[in-house]
Amino acid sequence: MTSVPEAFLRSWPFDPWLLAGLGLTAGVYLRGWLDLRLRNPKRWPLSRLIAFLGGLLAIFLALASPIEPFAALLLQVHMIQHLLLMMAAPPLLWLGTPLLPILRGLPPQIRIHWVAPLFRIPALRTWIVRLTHPVVTFSVFVAVTWIWHASASYELALRNSDWHYVQHVCFLGSGLLFWFPVIRPYPSHVRWSLWLMVPYLILADVQNTVLSALLTFSSKVLYPHYLNVPRLGGISAEQDQSVAGVLMWVPGSLAFLLPLFGIVIKLLCTPALNVKGRGAGTGIQLASRSQLIGDREATALRVRQITLPLISSSPNHDSRFRTRRFDLLRVPFVGQFLKWRHARLALQLPMAALAGILIIDGLRGPQISAMNLAGVLPWIHWRGILILGLLAVGNISCMACPFLLPRTLARRWLPAGRNWPPWLRSKWLAVVLLVLFLWSYEAFSLWDSPWWTAWIALGYFALSFVIDGFFRDASFCKYVCPIGQFNFVQSLVSPLEVTVSEPKVCESCTTHDCIRGRDGIPGCELHLYQPLKVGNMDCTFCMDCLHACPHQNIGLLTRPVGKDLWHEAPRSGVGIVGKRLDIAVLVVVLVFGAFANAAGMVAPVVAWRDQLDSLLGLHSPLLMTSLFYLVTLLLLPLLTVWSAAVVSCRWGRLNSRWLDVAMRFSYALVPIGFGMWLAHYSFHFMTSYDTVVPTAVRFMRDLGFDALGVPTWVGACCRPVVDALLRLEILFLDFGLLLSLFTGYRIALVQSPKWSESLRAFAPWAVLITLLFALGIWIIFQPMQMRGTLGA
Repeated sequence: MTSVPEAFLRSWPFDPWLLAGLGLTAGVYLRGWLDLRLRNPKRWPLSRLIAFLGGLLAIFLALASPIEPFAALLLQVHMIQHLLLMMAAPPLLWLGTPLLPILRGLPPQIRIHWVAPLFRIPALRTWIVRLTHPVVTFSVFVAVTWIWHASASYELALRNSDWHYVQHVCFLGSGLLFWFPVIRPYPSHVRWSLWLMVPYLILADVQNTVLSALLTFSSKVLYPHYLNVPRLGGISAEQDQSVAGVLMWVPGSLAFLLPLFGIVIKLLCTPALNVKGRGAGTGIQLASRSQLIGDREATALRVRQITLPLISSSPNHDSRFRTRRFDLLRVPFVGQFLKWRHARLALQLPMAALAGILIIDGLRGPQISAMNLAGVLPWIHWRGILILGLLAVGNISCMACPFLLPRTLARRWLPAGRNWPPWLRSKWLAVVLLVLFLWSYEAFSLWDSPWWTAWIALGYFALSFVIDGFFRDASFCKYVCPIGQFNFVQSLVSPLEVTVSEPKVCESCTTHDCIRGRDGIPGCELHLYQPLKVGNMDCTFCMDCLHACPHQNIGLLTRPVGKDLWHEAPRSGVGIVGKRLDIAVLVVVLVFGAFANAAGMVAPVVAWRDQLDSLLGLHSPLLMTSLFYLVTLLLLPLLTVWSAAVVSCRWGRLNSRWLDVAMRFSYALVPIGFGMWLAHYSFHFMTSYDTVVPTAVRFMRDLGFDALGVPTWVGACCRPVVDALLRLEILFLDFGLLLSLFTGYRIALVQSPKWSESLRAFAPWAVLITLLFALGIWIIFQPMQMRGTLGA
């Protein structure tokens, strides 16, 4: 045995107060757990005891093992200590559901006269409500992490034992706060939807990744203390710091991502969990007061009920709150704005002004994309914000669409009373326009031509003006607009939808104003009758139904992500999507278009196209681009989808045509396509978001405003691609893979009554989804052209 490991194993500190505290806590919990287990063995399994004792063991290892003395000598050991206190001990303690066992384990006199009265103090209840809100817990966790890992505070804790103790208390306390909303230990009843934990954990992983990368790749030692201590095992301070960063990065990310995947699978498998908490309203209520203080003690105290307000002090437990989902319209300020009658116009006006500026600069400004607003704003910023908005909220792009402003003017002067031709009432025209756009984007390098970009924007304004000026019912949005079709399909996996808050209210409604309109307020022009509407297909988030509803029964509510993809019932305004060939083709084009659009920018594909061009002797970029999109948007989708459908029919013994199977299973591809669009567009946005700054300065100088100074064109190039961005892209593709596989599985369960046949029917689609995922991973690992920048 080497000297360092031997010294480590012999360096056990002795802290009697810590050992006594851990032992006493374990004894009280064990006493209460045994009592509760005798009453209800199913509620109090052995796993709860093991989890709680495991949490105490993690604290013991962090503070009362050789990790404590060696933390001052090696940063990597110090990092292990912090991970135990923030990532291991808190979730294990909450998994043990410690509240009731600890209360039951206390002596009766302490429980009755000291603890029980605390739960009836209003100030304490209010304080706990605010402290355990997810926004507060997340903010405290992030603040504690970054403050204590700052060089000055970290050095202070290493120099002073008292501050080191405070640091440990902060780590453990913030960890307990952070993991409480995630674990939701029994008997808590919470107000927020479990879906909130998805961005909660993702953002926590992102900030952990950023801090880990700073430690891993820093060129200098961030904590000088480790330069002045004996270097154990010949490890330099720089190497020690890099190892510490990796330890924080990998195990830390797993601590966030594993619960995240578990929560997503749980939500998708049981959509009923999309309610607030575990069935009660807004507080933590003990189901039986005898569990808290015992039968005799409860009678002696003559209490009807003891409420533990770990989340809220509100006593309202009306059954309506049991199924109410999170409603964005109830969020202060944001909800008030969205419910404002002119909210959409307030969003469209600045977007229209920005589009006008873009058109002017595109036609008159320099024809270098990185120096022109028409070359920067639409292809970097607008696309990135659009796809991130779809991920976070839903179809907010259509809500703020500037191209619809001319419709308001057109209908003042033009007779918008004609019906859209019946033979065009489908998505086929939009599919053709979408294919043409994807092809022309690459064939004519639209991203590198401000002039063409400006004319495309002008064409959009003109087309929307003419169509909606002569035809009724938002025909441009529903049947023509390629951008709208992109948003409709991608918003199928968005977390929010415009829908009815209380279905029973609609049952008694006789006016149906949400679709007919009232008092000059139009109803839904896309004919999406709210009581029968399902999901976001064809929904532009215009909020006309909200303003027209006299009962205020429309909300922007959360929903199980992806549920619309396997929903079989007819939908108002859409019909049965599994029988709509036009929508299925639209979906397939957008899915394969995501990979074709991204693959066309990576170095190996560009090199292969050049080699093929030379081999065939074509020497025509336009012809090669056309051939590329002919294969990727038409031939390859047809071949793969047809193959999967035929094999699915045979293996699963489905009594359906291959075309019907293909139409139904095509929706399983939406999430993986969305993940690719998300990874691609977010890459360009996050590496080139500041290219707009020098371009805007140049535009203002051209107008004669010199107050902003001279543009610094070094900012018009791309930022380095950090590992955190790559990890985020992988996370997006992981999200798409998991949701696509689950969607395909749910669709297969409907297609065949036998579970074994359902799995066989799903198998070829699982292979196709996995191949697309592998292709996406390969693409994001390749060098990609930085279009729209001076470094392109």
